[in-house]
Amino acid sequence: MSTKPYDGPIRVGTIRPSQAIHSYGVGSLIDLPNLSVMVGGLDRWDITRQDVVTEDRLLDAVRTLLGDQVEALRALPAEPETSNPFDDWARVGLPVTIFPRWLRCTACNRLFPVASGALKLESNAYRPDRTRYSHTNCDKAKRPPPAVPARFVAGCVNGHLDDFPWVRFAHDGVATCANPILQVNDIGSGGRATDLLVKCLTCNARSTLAKAFGPAAKDTMPGCRGRHPHLGLSNEPCGEQLRSLVLGASNLWFNSSMSVLSLPVGGGSLNQLVHDHWAALEKMPVKDVLTYALSTDRTLQAAFAGHDPDDIWDAIEAKRGGAGEAHGADVLGPEWNALTTGSQGQASPHFEAEPIEAPTGFTGRLDGVTLAHRLRVVTALCGFTRIGAGEPGDEKTIVRLETKGAPSWVPVVENRGEGIFVRLDENAVQAWEATAYDNSLFVAMRRAHQDWREARGLDPHVGWPGERFVLLHSLSHALINELAIECGYSSASISERVYSRRPGEGPEPMAGILLYTSAPDAEGTLGGLVNLGKPAELGPLLTQALERAGLCSSDPLCADHEPDPLNGSLHGAACHACLLVAETSCERGNRYLDRSTLVDTFAHAALEFFG
Repeated sequence: MSTKPYDGPIRVGTIRPSQAIHSYGVGSLIDLPNLSVMVGGLDRWDITRQDVVTEDRLLDAVRTLLGDQVEALRALPAEPETSNPFDDWARVGLPVTIFPRWLRCTACNRLFPVASGALKLESNAYRPDRTRYSHTNCDKAKRPPPAVPARFVAGCVNGHLDDFPWVRFAHDGVATCANPILQVNDIGSGGRATDLLVKCLTCNARSTLAKAFGPAAKDTMPGCRGRHPHLGLSNEPCGEQLRSLVLGASNLWFNSSMSVLSLPVGGGSLNQLVHDHWAALEKMPVKDVLTYALSTDRTLQAAFAGHDPDDIWDAIEAKRGGAGEAHGADVLGPEWNALTTGSQGQASPHFEAEPIEAPTGFTGRLDGVTLAHRLRVVTALCGFTRIGAGEPGDEKTIVRLETKGAPSWVPVVENRGEGIFVRLDENAVQAWEATAYDNSLFVAMRRAHQDWREARGLDPHVGWPGERFVLLHSLSHALINELAIECGYSSASISERVYSRRPGEGPEPMAGILLYTSAPDAEGTLGGLVNLGKPAELGPLLTQALERAGLCSSDPLCADHEPDPLNGSLHGAACHACLLVAETSCERGNRYLDRSTLVDTFAHAALEFFG
């Protein structure tokens, strides 16, 4: 990461590649030891330092959401590091800016905007984590004390974010004085936001932060100015009222992303190599250019060692002839087929899957298991939301990544790993659906789903994932918690992909779950998860997971829980003691879950699938 003060960009910290998509993408706030910074829009990224990633299925899916003007998927900007912090690599990274722009002196508790001239940026090339602002003329300390970010910002449901209105708030409806000098102090002992007093030292006006939260905020917080700090725009029309948000709160940024599994390219290993290096090979007009590149480019030399240039050129021409073919909007269908049938001898560095028999004792319920020894997951950031996480069908609330709103590229991250694919018996699922549809649980869940969407201005008649999705989703979470105990990875490191499609909704119905773990390392993970998919291991794990699902330590409160759209809970019998998992693991924000779909509970009987 780099920020641009007065004399050029400086490095202020580091994040992991996957965090740039899932946690700290464009428009998010990164809380560093002494600074708070916001990741800038795609307009500010240096694409000359970003490699193009070839993943046609993901590119088609992104175009479906953002438009056909998206030309490429690009990796994050990076350069090989050296021991010299003044080399070019130290100025390559994600562009960030200081936000919030109000900082508090740790000695005198005065509030200053960054542009006031009272603060000085102290950078440290060897220790970026020590980069900080200091109050140069503080009368409470012998040395300039550090200034830390103000604890609050303001935002709205349309994705706008702004500095907290400190000056207006301190004067509490009274006319602002000519030269306001603000100070914030704790007036209580509990460390709560309501214990903060904001005071103007010039005119002695004051107000407590208690008025910025709860019902009182409706009379004190101003209207939204429509600001997007990551784009540097002054304002845009917005009719919402600003809400007070705590710096570092999880509701400041929710990513909107798409991901696919990299599937083998037919025709052998050479076609796969051409596909993987298509960004460089696509630009070669004649074979002589290829021959020259193979003699000078070390990356291509290593990749195509042992292959004849004539054969490589033939493969390039064959791919170029079909490069414009669309893959359609069905992302999960091809993955379902690949996971069901396995690799079938197709050589690929990105995908290796081995179908095996389901564990004994689950005949008639499970149709098979696939051990995914090798996976590559490519995830693209398409936008983000604030205050609340996005849902399918509410793309209008997604904040754009760059000024024009029609990006020509989006950032992606590649992770490699392993997984277990569990496929349910389709006949058993359809028989269960026929009895589950009119159950009181699903009647309440469908009603809550409609109320939840209607309250957010969305079409209440779309977006319902279906009863089989609730079943698959609940099984997925139960297995994630059980696998985490045995495989050595934390539950937050295990992610899910739910393959749910009812008859008539596509080429074929789907009912399966892929549980996988991945990392950005070249070699991926170490096999601790995939080995638990073997029948002798998976059978007892499934049995234990179902036994745990039958009785929660929070019962009967958990079992009696009903979906309630007022507090955002679109789940039934599920809590942090049984089915809820980390947000990084779940596809749907811990919604559409209920243990009663798996086994009998106190509240619902005769609904369980594994009866």
